[in-house]
Amino acid sequence: MTDVLARRVRASPEATALIATDGREWSYRDLDERVERTAGRLAALGLSGAHLGCLLETRPATVALVHAAARLGCVLAPLNTRLTPAELDGHIERADLAALVCGVDTAATAVELSTEIPVASVDDADRPGVTGLDDVSPAEFTPARRDADEPALMLSTSGTTGEPKLVVLTMQNVLSSAVASAFRLGVTPDDRWLDPLAVYHMGGFAPPVRSALYGTAVVVTGGFDAETTLDALDRFDCTGISLVPTMLRRLLDAGSLSDSLRFVLLGGAPASEELIERCGERGVPVHPTYGMTETASQVATARPKEAFAHTGTVGRPLFGTDLTILGGDGTTVETGEAGELVVAGPTVFSNYYGDSEATARAFSEHGFHTGDVGHRDEDGRLWVTGRRDEMVSSGGELVSPREVASALREHPAVREASVVGLADPEWGERVGALVVGDVSDAEAVRSHCRERLAGFKLPRTIGFADELPRTASGTVEREAVRERLLETGE
Repeated sequence: MTDVLARRVRASPEATALIATDGREWSYRDLDERVERTAGRLAALGLSGAHLGCLLETRPATVALVHAAARLGCVLAPLNTRLTPAELDGHIERADLAALVCGVDTAATAVELSTEIPVASVDDADRPGVTGLDDVSPAEFTPARRDADEPALMLSTSGTTGEPKLVVLTMQNVLSSAVASAFRLGVTPDDRWLDPLAVYHMGGFAPPVRSALYGTAVVVTGGFDAETTLDALDRFDCTGISLVPTMLRRLLDAGSLSDSLRFVLLGGAPASEELIERCGERGVPVHPTYGMTETASQVATARPKEAFAHTGTVGRPLFGTDLTILGGDGTTVETGEAGELVVAGPTVFSNYYGDSEATARAFSEHGFHTGDVGHRDEDGRLWVTGRRDEMVSSGGELVSPREVASALREHPAVREASVVGLADPEWGERVGALVVGDVSDAEAVRSHCRERLAGFKLPRTIGFADELPRTASGTVEREAVRERLLETGE
């Protein structure tokens, strides 16, 4: 089952499938007709079964393209709309794309690319070199009969530890994730999932596919703005939303979240204890989750009651996901001991495209080695404490950057903090911290930390910034943090 929409329209054609913030709505029959036209136009351009790039924000045309690609047997490669043409050139070349689909807001970037692949737009073509899909007469085509374990999607990793890699996901990966998520979050016939995330992240790509599987509606905003999102949640009686912590924090600052919400799926980055506590105080049904592109989204997810009672946990692994925690010697650790998180199950990706060496390094007999460090408590709850390659080894002691950053954020004037290891001639490494907030006294920050951290965990070098350096995907760029601390840290 690779064309989820084709099956859904037969089961519930009149159910609401898609809602835009301008008030337009599509039933599953309406959406299916739109997808059929889009697929026919792509087929007329000779793109059946091709690697197809997508340079679009999450909007109705994007949802139609996602389903049309599945209908044609294409491998869809959503690209980061925030990247420059020079950065996109590399992504397009690595993905072996046959064509790129853009919109009016991304057409300028698309035509600046040095690659020679054709460019098509879901909007009116107003630039030389761009073909408007609406100007293409749909061709007759035979829907693809692709097996569920064949490649269907390629998403790029964030590239925080080197050059980004292309994660190859099958429809089986995506649907297995959708089923396991439904078991954890629940599904009701009237669910409406608001999706402000970009489709080049798994958290943004998943809701349109999951909603088609469930027979529920997805609401798309075309991007994130706190006021617009709050309004859409209330106006369309949304029952769920996918967010990253920064977005949730901005929503809480901007107003009250709709009473219709049944779940807030929170992932993409670690959520601070302060953010979870704010949700508890305001009755926000937050579900902190741990996942990644390579696992088609969620690995473990906590329900609100658990999240509020055990602040910091991401809950237990989802149904069908096997989680092993390995120590440095490659053997499983005892309950409460930290080690690397290794994941196996039907949601785990098949390979990194064109990189067999990286694929081989990522797997062992236990499954996919995430590079993340964490532990289980006695009740089986998972706690993620950092990255294996980010742990700071100071004087023979291992320090979790996440633990230090959490202590820093408890300072009333600190909004954000990033912690890294810096080379030290005496200790091997010392702890460094780049701090964002209304504070500039390094010794005052250290005094605050002394009350909360053992001596070997204290940040020896502290720097201050207006904001943390981030990659195009929004992940903190640790090497840039390290360079800033070496230049200006105290």
